[in-house]
Amino acid sequence: MQILRIKPVKAKTGHRSDASIYNQIREGLFTRGVAIGQRAKGWPDTEVDAILAARVAGKTDAEIRELVKQLHAKRVEVPVFAEAAAQQAERGH
Repeated sequence: MQILRIKPVKAKTGHRSDASIYNQIREGLFTRGVAIGQRAKGWPDTEVDAILAARVAGKTDAEIRELVKQLHAKRVEVPVFAEAAAQQAERGH
């Protein structure tokens, strides 16, 4: 698994601006980034690929929101993500 920074995520998804990714996150249509440093976030490439595959398959926004929820839930199953999620929860993110 690779963690992609915002620029590669935009290139892969076709978004032109950071804001468009963050708008999708607010709408529940894209996963939240994971902390990869004190001020840096990234996205697991597997999550980006899953969301893109859902879009290509013609899934509705409601179905993609459900997928995003499932992807977030899977993060706590992966020990590395579980620790990061716990740290973010402690910080109130």
